[in-house]
Amino acid sequence: MSERDTIARRMPSQVTVFEVGPRDGLQNEATPIPTGMKVAFVKTLSDAGLTWIETTSFVNPKAVPQLADAGEVMAGIERPPGVRYPVLVPNERGMQRALESGVDAIAVFTAASEQFSQANVRATIDETFERFAPVIGLAKQNNVWTRGYVSMAFHCPYEGPIAPEKAIDVAQSLFDLGIDEVAIADTVGRATPLDVSRFLDLAVESLSVDRLAFHLHDTNGLALSNVMLALEAGITVIDGAAGGLGGCPFAPGAPGNLATEKLVMLLDGLGIKTGVDGAAVEKAGQEVRKFLNRAR
Repeated sequence: MSERDTIARRMPSQVTVFEVGPRDGLQNEATPIPTGMKVAFVKTLSDAGLTWIETTSFVNPKAVPQLADAGEVMAGIERPPGVRYPVLVPNERGMQRALESGVDAIAVFTAASEQFSQANVRATIDETFERFAPVIGLAKQNNVWTRGYVSMAFHCPYEGPIAPEKAIDVAQSLFDLGIDEVAIADTVGRATPLDVSRFLDLAVESLSVDRLAFHLHDTNGLALSNVMLALEAGITVIDGAAGGLGGCPFAPGAPGNLATEKLVMLLDGLGIKTGVDGAAVEKAGQEVRKFLNRAR
């Protein structure tokens, strides 16, 4: 048996690629992107075979002006059967706006770092849970699927390395609240394979791994190595952003997400089914990058 065959036996046969380009990929861009271009971006990603596309965020427009047109974007997108378009919501007010836009999937966010939580949303980790407890309640009442992000699960620009136990505890608290899926986020792209292995060793013992996702930034070029470890641990949902777009406005040193097309290329090479056309995704990301470079 070849080495590739040996690796493949440890991997899942199918992986869901969760596209975050339209939201996480664009939120940090200062150059205004026309609503029509965002809508077209989402359609191109859908046409490429992506079935989960995080489309926008119903945050305060003053905090993230790039996504101030969230309602208009949601009104403009097509919603073919079998494709979900989650949106990020920070609080009950954001959830009300999201429901008015007809969403059927939302995400909330907290952190494994107290200092980052304060810098990001001016609240402790416990206070973030207080804020989105009613959000999850509304989601359940309206049959809306839910995801929770654990930001800074490995490293924080303010606190440094994060103990895996802290990230595990926050993830479990999200599950306890009734969240459907928890995304473990390497928000600044500093996680090494050793960091990820330490986290996964605990996660497989204490969390529902089949309900975990990995959200990786590629600052140090280790994202794909970390994806391999996640796959071997049984995680079958991996985030990516077309063209490697992205960055967190509240996380210094977070330049971009793992490029979806690189992720798809890896998965294709391992014989793992995704249903995604990586070349089409790459082209979609390049179109946005061309616009941004011309507009600057």
